[in-house]
Order: sequence, then C-alpha cells, then structure tokens
Amino acid sequence: MKYRTLFKTLWDHLSKKQITLLVGARQTGKTTLMQQMQSKLEKEEKRTFFISLEDPEILKLLDDHPRNLFQVIPPFNNNKKVILFLDEIQYLSNPTNFLKYHYDLNQDSIKFVVSGSSAFYIDEKFKDSLAGRKRIFILPTLTFEEFLIFKNRGEISSFINSGSIPEIYKLELQKWLNEYLLFGGYPEVVVEEELSEKKLILKEIADSYIKKDALEANLRYPDMYCKILKILSSRKGLFNSNNIATHLKIKYQTINTYVKLMEKSFHITRILPFYRNVEKELRKMPKIYLNDLGLRNYFLGNFKPISLRNDRGELLENFVFRRFYDFYSIDDIRFWRTQKKQEVDFIIQESKAYEVKFSKKTFNPQKYSYFKKKYTDLSFNLIHFDNVLEIDLKPKQ
Repeated sequence: MKYRTLFKTLWDHLSKKQITLLVGARQTGKTTLMQQMQSKLEKEEKRTFFISLEDPEILKLLDDHPRNLFQVIPPFNNNKKVILFLDEIQYLSNPTNFLKYHYDLNQDSIKFVVSGSSAFYIDEKFKDSLAGRKRIFILPTLTFEEFLIFKNRGEISSFINSGSIPEIYKLELQKWLNEYLLFGGYPEVVVEEELSEKKLILKEIADSYIKKDALEANLRYPDMYCKILKILSSRKGLFNSNNIATHLKIKYQTINTYVKLMEKSFHITRILPFYRNVEKELRKMPKIYLNDLGLRNYFLGNFKPISLRNDRGELLENFVFRRFYDFYSIDDIRFWRTQKKQEVDFIIQESKAYEVKFSKKTFNPQKYSYFKKKYTDLSFNLIHFDNVLEIDLKPKQ
C-alpha cells in the first residue's frame, strides 16, 4: 500500500481533540487517504465510521439537524472514543454549525476527520472559522518524491535535491522527471501506464471535476472558468486581469472572481513581488503558476517531450515553483521585478534568489548584476534542466 507523506501528520493528529480538516483539489486522493487511516485504525481494533455526504439521503438527514448523526451511526459506548470520517463536508448547508454542535457536546466521545474538496466552500460556509476547534491540512497532487513512490522507486527519492545524485541514478531520474513534467502528479494519472489513458484522465479531471467547482460555486459563466485556466497556462509573467478581460470581452472583476475561485480550489497559486525600493520595484501585480503540470499541459493541448517544446523554459520554471510550493509557505515565495522589467524568478525567505533557465548556455550573468549589487545579502543561484534535481532547494533544518 502506498501512503502519502501527509499520512503520518494526519495520523499523529488523531490524538488531538481538534477536528482534522483535510482539503485540496478534487481527485488528489483525500478519500483514499481517509480510508487508509480507517483501515489502519480498524486493524488496531479502534471503532470507526465512514460517511460520505455525496449520499443525498444522509445529507438531507444531517442538514435537518446535527443530532440526526445518531440516526446514521449506531449507538456507541461513550467510554470508547469513536473516530468518524466525514467525506465532502462542503455539501452540508451549514458545516460550521454541524461540527461546532458535535465538537462542543461530544468532543470526548467523537473525533472528527473531515474532508472538503474546495477551500472556497470552507471559507464561505465556515462563518465563525471554528477557531480553536479545527486544524486544516492541505493535500496537493503528488510531489516528485511521492511520484517516485507511486512508481515503486521510492528508494531513490532521497537523492533528489540532496546536492549530489549518484551517477547510476541520473538517467533514471531524468526519465521520471520528463514524465512528471508532462503529466504531473494526480495519483490516477501517475499509476496509469498508457500515455493515451493519462491524457484521457486529465481531460476528465478538467472537463468534469474542475468544471464542477465552477458549477457548485454558481458562477455565471462556468465555461469561461476553463477558458481562463487555459489562458493562465499559456502566459508567462505577470497576472493582468484587465488584459485577460479585454481578450475575453468580459469584466475584469469577473476575471478576478474566477481566479480567486481557482486559487481557493487549489488549481493555481498566486505569488507576490519582493521589494524594498517602493519607487522602482514592482509591488502589487502577482505571478500565477498552475499547481499541477499535467493540468497545465492539458489546457495547453501540448504533451510533447520537453526537449521539443517552445515553452520548455516556462515548464521548468513551473516545476521549480512546485518544488518550492512543496517545501515552503506561500509567504516565503516571492519574485523580483523592476519597473524596467529586470526580473529574478524566485526569492525564497528573503534570503535566497533563484533564476531558472532551461539551458545553462542561455544564462547571461550581466543581466543580474544590478540585482546582485543591490541585494548583497541574498545568495544568487541558477537553476537549469541539468541541475534542477541536484541543487538543494529545501529549507535548512
């Protein structure tokens, strides 16, 4: 059985009274992760129940009143704590009221492990924020290390970004990197061996599950949601809602609303500029990256090998972003750009600068002399295709 890295963290949190709230994009494996936890608990002879709120009868019952939970699960001995897994919490009309009711009355007898597909619904419906009663855990698509585990090559994952990869593993790791760059980390896509099937699964995720986010959010133009995702996939550089609005002939406020939903549904991430000089450096306009490379390539309609792509530099940069996203908080990831369009791709923890080029040969050190002279306290590093798996990107322990 293959476990996600988050499994241990969630397992450790079972001993806490707080509600364990698991969120992330659809199809990242939240339900599977909870089922794995339940299976392990049952082997330890712990009492568990699993409820899916995609069942309309159960949903109606729990919406009528929180106490109706005890019509769904059988009576239990109050001396023995029950672990209750509740899948797709966002379908409840008032999830805050439901969880708060049971936490306040039954926290000594019921431990809640809850999943939700979109932070959008969590934000909108958790009106009092359940302050002090919950802890949120985010499950993204597979990291590159997890990708290797799902490929049954987890034993070589420790060499990634360690500073040095043994020569014997370099070609193999490059092969896996090429696949990850093209098809990303959705678990179902990773375990599928046929390339044509991988593409079909990504199409299903985009056409069904992502569109479901738009429909359930009652967006006025749900088809426009995927059009905007396609534009964000194809554009390198700064996010300009006015520019996209003009292209699509809709209001820029609509663009901003839809992009906010994409962000809260874990499909994209917005990173903000790093600046110290208020007059000369960009302060407001963000950059946007897709959180999964397979989804990015689906929206571009391009699954060509990276060496044959015109966008290989942008694709590698998006991969490097994803690596940072797996290791750091979003507040620790910035980019630098001046009004004169001088730019450095990533500033990490205000201490390390990284520029990404597909080939080392295309790097011109002179272009960055102003930045290095101005920010002598930041180390400057070049990332390219040949060193992207070797250079140490992880936080110091």
